[in-house]
Parts: sequence; C-alpha cells; structure tokens
Amino acid sequence: MQYLQFEKRYSQYTIRSYSDDLEAFAAFVRDEYGGMAMDVIGPMVVRSWLAALKDGGLSSRSVNRKISSLRSFFKYLLRTGVVGQSPMQAIVGPRSGKRLPVFVEEGDMAELFGEARFPDDWGGRTDRLLLALLYHTGMRLSELINLRESQVDSGNRTIKVLGKGNKERVIPVGAALMKMVEEYKKEKRVCMESPDLEYLLVSLKGKKLYAKYVYRAVKGWLAQVTTIDQKSPHVLRHTFATHLMNAGAELNSVKELLGHASLAATQVYTHNTIEKLKEIYKKAHPKA
Repeated sequence: MQYLQFEKRYSQYTIRSYSDDLEAFAAFVRDEYGGMAMDVIGPMVVRSWLAALKDGGLSSRSVNRKISSLRSFFKYLLRTGVVGQSPMQAIVGPRSGKRLPVFVEEGDMAELFGEARFPDDWGGRTDRLLLALLYHTGMRLSELINLRESQVDSGNRTIKVLGKGNKERVIPVGAALMKMVEEYKKEKRVCMESPDLEYLLVSLKGKKLYAKYVYRAVKGWLAQVTTIDQKSPHVLRHTFATHLMNAGAELNSVKELLGHASLAATQVYTHNTIEKLKEIYKKAHPKA
C-alpha cells in the first residue's frame, strides 16, 4: 500500500479498493486452504477465488477489477523477490459487455442552466457553480471538492486540476463560468465571517464541501430536467465528453481534458457519437 501511495501516487480511493481486494483474497485463502505462503499460491487458487466471486453474483466488471488488483500485487512481489513467478500469467478475466456511458441530453442541460431555477441564497449559488464546473470541465468528484482557489487562473481563463496519480492538467473555461467563479469567491468573503479560503466550494457554514453534498445536489437538480436512471457527478463527466465528441472535438483533445492515461478509456465516447449519427441517418435519409 505504501508503494502504491508514494511511488505509484495512486489516489486514496484506488488504494482503498486495492487493499479491500487483497484482504478479501487473503481471507479466502485462509478459509479455504488454511493459509499458504505467497510463493505457493498458484493459478488454481486464484481461479477458485474468482469462481466463488462469480457464484456469489459479482459482475464480470467487478471480477476483472479484482484480477487487476492481484496482477499488480504479484507483479510487485516479483520485483521484490518474494515470488519467482506470478500465478496471474495464467489468469484470463471474464469478458464483460461494454456499457455505453450514460449522459444528459444537450437540451436538458440547457434547460437546467437556462432558467432562473436556482434559489438566490448560498445553497443555490453553490449548487449552480458545482453543476457548472462538473459540466463545463468534466472534472471528477474528488477533483471538484479538492479544487483550491489558487488553481483558478481568471486572467488566462483556465483551471488547474489535480487528477489521478497527482497528475496535473489545465482545463480552459469560458468567460461565463469564470465570471461565476469570481463572483462566488467575492460573495464568500462578504457573506461569511470566517469561510475556508483555501478551497473554492464551501457549505453554508463556510466549510469545504464533502462528497455526499455534491451527490445529493447533482441528483436533485438533474431529476428536474431528465429521466435517466443514473444521476451522479460522474454522469456529468460523461455528458461533458459526449457533447464535445458530438460537436466534432478531436478524440486526443478530449482525452487530455478528461485526464485519461490512454486513448482506450476515451474511445468509449465515440460509441455514443456513432449511435447519434445512426439516429440522425434513420430520421433524415430517404432510404433509411
């Protein structure tokens, strides 16, 4: 875990997931085999754990994540000389069907921001700004709540975001969003006695926002304009990327804006674009 934190510089959420997966595997080995040394664990032991997970109703996607955790762990053990070979070389994960990212339609987003629906109080201003930041920048929930005032460059109209693995990326934003941010910062200093001036978004008590608040706000406001099942901060990240792709943005540029490590993660948004083109073709082409 220290290696993941200090050398790989993974986020606390990723580290927690890896830790949970490894502890679950260790418990399985103890319960089923009475425990065994690392260099004795072979592919059959790993396969029996994976089979138990599938029998327990775990999705292929979740099983593949656990395989990834074990693969990373045994790679580390190989590097440090604890094992001579990794049992993961013989492990193939289950195939999982690709799920298209859920997103909010452009008209629904325009409706959300177009009407004066947000109350003229601190809660309303905070909700409006957090929704605008998520949609206009595509940042992750953790990036949003940890966004510092110092990361906002109003002169250049950019926001510096600290993403996964502590990687920085700079996102350009429009004049309207930057004006909203500057007004929020000004009102924070006027309306509150001793607000948190390090982090941009704060609660009614002037404290840094927490994840549950953002989830609740996003779910509540999206419910007013869309009927999609998923209404979360990550859906607005999908919406940001999908709307850019639909407008003809280059895939590599969207990858950089999202902070993805590889193009493979971004390519899923091309599927939404293709589906949209098919829909347009069906409606518009005389031979469709």
